Amino acid sequence: MAAQPRKTWKKILYENQGFPDHYVDESFLDELKKNLYTREYEYWNIVKESGVVTQQLCSVSIFVMVFILMDVKLLAAETLGYISVCLTVLGYIVNCCLPLKSDKTRTYLDDMKTVCIFAGFSYCLSPVLVSLTETIATDTIYAMTTVMLIANLCFHDYGADAEMVSGVLSLNSGLFASVCLASRLHTTQHSFVAVTFAVQIFALWPALRRNIRQAIPSSHVTMTVTFALMTVVSLTFISMTAAILLIIIIVFITFVCPYWLITLQPYKNNIHGPWDEAVITD
Repeated sequence: MAAQPRKTWKKILYENQGFPDHYVDESFLDELKKNLYTREYEYWNIVKESGVVTQQLCSVSIFVMVFILMDVKLLAAETLGYISVCLTVLGYIVNCCLPLKSDKTRTYLDDMKTVCIFAGFSYCLSPVLVSLTETIATDTIYAMTTVMLIANLCFHDYGADAEMVSGVLSLNSGLFASVCLASRLHTTQHSFVAVTFAVQIFALWPALRRNIRQAIPSSHVTMTVTFALMTVVSLTFISMTAAILLIIIIVFITFVCPYWLITLQPYKNNIHGPWDEAVITD
């Protein structure tokens, strides 16, 4: 008797072909593709983009420095208040002058109302804030502050499309850290200006940086270098060891990590094929 021709397997589910459910033939891997969406990086582009991390790290460092100066009574609450007001007005003017698509329904009067409401509530709650953590040990407060500042750095929106990015969580972590530190200051005025400065450094300043970069992309490198130098120089007056440590961290983030990423790119091995989930396209 003549041998019956072998039945050809087809990639269908609605017909019993006489094969096990998990059977596939050699044609199944014909559609295998590797590293289909791999992105090729350039070293100096990554170095430039890492500036947003450096800027946020410097922001956290400046906030800690301000607290230390107020805690040792080298920075008066009135002085920080005047500086904060001047920087806020300057930043608001710069932001208004940027050629950005802004919300036309919001007026200058609306912004002033927001500022007044926030300042009023913060000032009224300052007496409560000073005595908020009296029953908690100072070491515990510093430990919670450290964790919250690390969370602020980890979850900050650096412009990357990642699951762990959460601007709200980052901002809340920074504000929680400011409340913890402000509760260890001497007077209600110190607590008030500390929380106000935290809002500026963790909420307003990142938004202004983002708007400046969007309007003037060439300013990103200049702003990063200037901000980093200003932070390091200021930190030398408080602790030379901390300043050196900050320099090492900045160099590692700016130059070592991009090189590390590029050297690891050849080891990337993503596979794509008929087992991927179907994507409906127009």
